[in-house]
Amino acid sequence: MERTQQQRVPAAQMTLEGAARRLLACLDLTELSDTCLPTQVDAVCGRASTPFGTVAAICIHPSYVAQAATALKGRAIGIATVINFPAGGLDIERALDDTKEAVRDGATEIDLVTPYAALVSGDPAPMREMIAAIAEALPAHVKLKAILETGMLKTPTLIRQASEIAIASGAHFLKTSTGKTDVSATPEAARIMLETIRDSSAPVGFKASGGLRTLRDTLVYLELADGIMGPDWAKPATFRIGASALLGSLLDAIQAPSGAG
Repeated sequence: MERTQQQRVPAAQMTLEGAARRLLACLDLTELSDTCLPTQVDAVCGRASTPFGTVAAICIHPSYVAQAATALKGRAIGIATVINFPAGGLDIERALDDTKEAVRDGATEIDLVTPYAALVSGDPAPMREMIAAIAEALPAHVKLKAILETGMLKTPTLIRQASEIAIASGAHFLKTSTGKTDVSATPEAARIMLETIRDSSAPVGFKASGGLRTLRDTLVYLELADGIMGPDWAKPATFRIGASALLGSLLDAIQAPSGAG
């Protein structure tokens, strides 16, 4: 009960400890390095449960989903995997096949890199068609996060257009980035995405990902969500932070409270 009451306080008015607790519950703990090994996946699964609660999900390569499903069996931790990653190609059939295999292996969340380059070139159809095809193929319990790669879209107009396409095509979340481009998550892009979600009135969540390493890096996104969507909105079902290096910073803040944020 105490934690629920704390979540109703806007992030800008919370202590760093309180904000860290909220963000821990919304964290997608990520291991998407090109050289990832099975031992690293085991380590991520182990770190997903902390003395202060669990993360929302882990996010790993498709080839490790079955391993993670075994390791996390019986724990209320989502298993997210990336599809069409990281380039965001145009091959819908391959994306569908990879998605179906990942779901069979135990994935509960699909982070799909959309064909953003086609949109930049003036053709929105590939983005619309791929998101819709994947959304239609997913079982009801599996959530779809559409990665817009906002750092490559560059203009507010394109970021809003991509957000509108993803919402209309059936995405459950809008996600900023793969973390594999020069520009990843930015507050400017997050604001546009959150405002588009608000204006749509659709039950769609938001995920910031890429370059987020510290509590203070990340707090701005929680504050944006609270300001645009209201202080009750940002919770694991609607708000995620994707990061590999953030967990330590959150745990430090929880264990060593340091005053107002």
